[in-house]
Amino acid sequence: MATPKRRQSKTRTRKRRTHDKAEMPTLAICGNCGAWHRFHHVCDECGYYRGKLAIEKDII
Repeated sequence: MATPKRRQSKTRTRKRRTHDKAEMPTLAICGNCGAWHRFHHVCDECGYYRGKLAIEKDII
């Protein structure tokens, strides 16, 4: 089994981890109801995706 010859420094480890961060999801405005939703996802408010009804939503 391969093992590292030397321990990696804290600086080198932290340089590698600079890209491992949480990012805000890209949001879009629903063309049907005007609510914000994530790109490539069905709108939570009305159930439409790209102008077509994807999920039947009950309006209370």
